[in-house]
Amino acid sequence: MTVSQARFTRDQLNVLARAEDVTRTSNALRRVGNKVAFVPTMGALHEGHLEIVRRAKRIPNTVVAASIFVNPLQFGPGEDYEAYPRSREADLEALERAGVELVFTPDVSELYDSDAAVTVHPGPLGDELEGAHRPGHFAGVLTVVAKLFNIVRPHYALFGEKDYQQLVLLKRMTRDLNMEPSVIGVPTVRERDGLALSSRNRYLTDEQREQAVVLSAALTAGAHAGHHGPDAVYEAARETLAAQPEVAVDYLALRDPELGPAPDEGEARLLIAARVGGTRLIDNAGLVIGDPI
Repeated sequence: MTVSQARFTRDQLNVLARAEDVTRTSNALRRVGNKVAFVPTMGALHEGHLEIVRRAKRIPNTVVAASIFVNPLQFGPGEDYEAYPRSREADLEALERAGVELVFTPDVSELYDSDAAVTVHPGPLGDELEGAHRPGHFAGVLTVVAKLFNIVRPHYALFGEKDYQQLVLLKRMTRDLNMEPSVIGVPTVRERDGLALSSRNRYLTDEQREQAVVLSAALTAGAHAGHHGPDAVYEAARETLAAQPEVAVDYLALRDPELGPAPDEGEARLLIAARVGGTRLIDNAGLVIGDPI
């Protein structure tokens, strides 16, 4: 695509499957003074993804690009890679309505050579929390995002706070590896009853959907108890979770905002992962330990 074509098609959805075409388009946009904001997704889009797009659209003088790619590298044995929901045409229609101008939709072979051997190691945090339950997951996430950054060449990259550990690790990767994009977190979008929007929610039965609300309820209870200290946060959250014994909790963890040890006072993050039936869900909430400043 030439520079003039890049300018001409800004009001259209350009769907590209080859990495070299995406890079060529991004370079053309950059040469004429545009900023590129990037929203990586695995598809199966919901209102949470579209809120991230809307946040990207608010950045001045910016072309919004997205990707749809179910990344096999971040799925472990027995996880739902093959069954992960795929709705390409509906996703493209949603992105076009939201004002996205460029979508990268690669095949697996476009991103990974058959003999690919180099990955991005997430460091010690990658083995904690989600990493302890999903070994290798964050190496897969960081590797694909690093590749997408190199292909799309964005100035900004936006991710949802629902995957909070992922967000922290992506910020760390861009800082430690001197990558260009500014990584921006977008607050979690929730249903009216508090359930965090997730592509995996569609796996839940009606009964499991009602049970799953206990995750956000536990986070809210813990946050409200924050002024009494860390022990009170755990006690309030666990008491709430006890009301739904069908929900199997993998972890409930209180950390500082960078996911280091929990502070005795100040800003913190409460994170939870649990299985509702056969579906694994995660959520988190920010809170303040001790008296609010």
